[in-house]
Amino acid sequence: MSRYLPLVVRRPEGLYCPEGGFFIDPWRPVDRAVITHGHADHARPGHGHVLCSMRGLPVLKARLAETPSLQGLGFGQRLRLQDVWVSLHPASHVLGASQVLIESASTTGSPAERWLVSGDYRVENDPSCDAFEPVRADVFISETTFGLPIYRWPKVADEIASLLRWWQDCCDEGRAAVLYTYALGKAQRVLLALLQQAPLPGPLYVHASVARMNQAYREAGIALPELASPPALLPPGAMVLAPMAVQGSGWMQRQRPSPAEAMVSGWMLVRGHRRRHAGVRGFVISDHADWPGLLWAIDQTQASRLVLTHGQTSSMARYLKDQGHDVETLETEFDAQAADV
Repeated sequence: MSRYLPLVVRRPEGLYCPEGGFFIDPWRPVDRAVITHGHADHARPGHGHVLCSMRGLPVLKARLAETPSLQGLGFGQRLRLQDVWVSLHPASHVLGASQVLIESASTTGSPAERWLVSGDYRVENDPSCDAFEPVRADVFISETTFGLPIYRWPKVADEIASLLRWWQDCCDEGRAAVLYTYALGKAQRVLLALLQQAPLPGPLYVHASVARMNQAYREAGIALPELASPPALLPPGAMVLAPMAVQGSGWMQRQRPSPAEAMVSGWMLVRGHRRRHAGVRGFVISDHADWPGLLWAIDQTQASRLVLTHGQTSSMARYLKDQGHDVETLETEFDAQAADV
């Protein structure tokens, strides 16, 4: 238990730090929010003041342009918010993604208590974002999106090699290819990996939503080329990186011959997910930690208390309790929504 008041509690608006007067990734509009990264389930609009990492500021500006006040904080820099100190530390995941470290500002001479909120994270590094930084904490609130032992990621280099072979097969068949990928994070990661393999099998295009995030990455200093939007009709051998929303669209239906389709996602490791996307080739590249990665990150914190959220919380909690850890689970609004789909 906390030596002081809990530094993070759950409120209807989201996770709240009472001693600091701010929310972390709130799912309803609040006056003051600390946002871990730019994905829509974490960076929602309507807040009065938003604090994020300086590296993630271009992404948040693109996603939350209407926010009155956006403030960037350098990784490792400490900021006093009322009665706590806050610092942000790289979570990898996507550009600017942060772990939020909250330290009580003790006036009694006792050591400050440290609570760490992970946001989404992965422990495998690549050129598209900052390397994950292990952070020591007394209490660790960790995501467990892929918190089952079956989730063990293959080597990214092997998946990229398979992707290139698939693209070459499309070229040989005289077909275009559409690669479904998240516009923020995954698209940039895959794009940088592909560009290291030049010459590519054919021309490469990006959907407008991907191009918008590519620009935010360039503003943050990540060297990404400016690629054209796809033409009305894709030429044979071309490939376009696009969000899943493009599937079944009028633009897709007008393509002749029908393009080959593939998806880049950690979920494609699971047979059931592959069945739901019949006819779509899967490449297993995830921006979340897998089972070994989660256990490693948790161990690095040396936390005496663990709070699990987002995803496979119950399975991970049972395992950690069997290992002697003090563990509880915390459901967020995102968990409740995910359970309905």
